[in-house]
Amino acid sequence: MPGRILSVYLISFLLIIVASSCKYQKILRSDDPELKYNKAIEYFEEEEYSRAIRLFEDVIHIYRGTQKAEELNYYYAMAHYRNGDYILASHYFKSFVTVYPRSEHAEKFSFLSAYCKYLDSPPYSLDQTNTREAIQEFQSFVNKYPQSDRVEKANELIDELRLKLEKKNFEIAKLYYHINDFRAAIRTFNNLIMDFPGTQYEEEALFFIVKSYYEYASMSIPERQPERYEETVEAYNRLVRNFPESEFIKEAETILENANNNLEKQIGQEEVLTTEAK
Repeated sequence: MPGRILSVYLISFLLIIVASSCKYQKILRSDDPELKYNKAIEYFEEEEYSRAIRLFEDVIHIYRGTQKAEELNYYYAMAHYRNGDYILASHYFKSFVTVYPRSEHAEKFSFLSAYCKYLDSPPYSLDQTNTREAIQEFQSFVNKYPQSDRVEKANELIDELRLKLEKKNFEIAKLYYHINDFRAAIRTFNNLIMDFPGTQYEEEALFFIVKSYYEYASMSIPERQPERYEETVEAYNRLVRNFPESEFIKEAETILENANNNLEKQIGQEEVLTTEAK
């Protein structure tokens, strides 16, 4: 008996699906734009966003320039957003604000356009184009609507996205170090510190700069080693000046000692050569 009841429910459910699908197909084939418009909103309210989008697409050009155009474009953009199509949603939110800058939805859509880019921002190890675009759009939102209730949230998300960019740049710099491209490592660590003032990676970046200068000097031809060991010393002084209690001080001091010893050897060899030349 329970099995028969389950079968009846299953058959009933399938019949409902088939009937619903038939009804939807009939609406799609209709030549009545008003019917499609109203049914699209119904599907939207019922959270059947894919169906709503398809119907909106059938009539959106018909109502362009009419009083219903703004409402239709509102639902169309929101349907993409609710359906998880964040790239398209961001595009339609931005287009809406451009066409209807005085709309009551303009502020909300300006925020949501950036928020969609935020939602589509990938892990730090991948391309960060969307991350940068999200930051720019959130900043534009803050500048345009400084009194908005959404400003605090926008600033929080900007900080979160910037941390992701910091992490990516830091990892790129470390990668340069580990593949022995010390000049690129030094440049990238310095850019990180300049581009992200107060970055959480500053202390470690300064330490890696010390290490990079030392390794770069060690691999250089003898004629270029003295100046590069001197740059190592300068990098050490910079680390200590900014982080006198750094956890990396002990290892940095060892590097400093080695750099100074190599400098003394270089100077001694130069003096010997000078004496022999005389």
